[in-house]
Amino acid sequence: MTALITGAGRGLGRQYAERLAKKGYNLVLVGRSSSVLDAAREIQEKGYGVSVRPVVLDLATENAAETLFDDIKVHSESIDVLINNAGQFSFRDITEVDEDTIRRMIFLHDLTLTKLCRLFGQKMIETGGGHILNMSSYSIWMPLPGIALYSASKAYVKAFSIAFSKEVREKGVYVTAICPAGIATDLYGLSKNMQSLGVRCGVLLTPDRCAKLSLRALFRHRRWAVPDWWNCAFIPILKHLPNWAENIIRRKTMKFQK
Repeated sequence: MTALITGAGRGLGRQYAERLAKKGYNLVLVGRSSSVLDAAREIQEKGYGVSVRPVVLDLATENAAETLFDDIKVHSESIDVLINNAGQFSFRDITEVDEDTIRRMIFLHDLTLTKLCRLFGQKMIETGGGHILNMSSYSIWMPLPGIALYSASKAYVKAFSIAFSKEVREKGVYVTAICPAGIATDLYGLSKNMQSLGVRCGVLLTPDRCAKLSLRALFRHRRWAVPDWWNCAFIPILKHLPNWAENIIRRKTMKFQK
């Protein structure tokens, strides 16, 4: 069994890798920096008895999915679990976001993810089935100022994943969209102290807990899931957030836009 994980150099992707290695999956870890090389080496040294192959690749480009798929074919690997975890965050009004950031985020969250699902989904059908996990976001229910690009690109992930799941389920491929709230990683630019505080206050999930709950939902064949039940309880409130509350949030967060 082999699992392919994108954004696997650190944070949540690294925890997916650790947990799947413990389950006996060989790993293909993909990341855009050398951190994925370190992650592969460290996991290999832990002696899980699985092979770990790193791939350094920038997935925020137009043909990244095809490049990665061809790499897998060259190494004669059959992917049983695909985890589209790689992500990029921007907290800034859309009129202040540079064109390159817009292009890269849409490529990474939507274009590359869609192509990987198509390419590996078709291969899974041919080889008897598999599992695909796509990372959406809790922000799809709170499209607030500053995250227009991020929340919209993640909303696509959930909608696409649910529909795609219905297309391939009878063919043995199970697709799950995960919509986590805040996670204690470097994605949002928070300091380590702020991450620790967020975990202690219950505002942020640890990467390990998020990975655990997400994989549970995947292997239980959920079409979508929000890690931790209490986050689900707030969705109806967020969907009907009044304008005055959004205006307060905007005034309080303008200084953090960068």
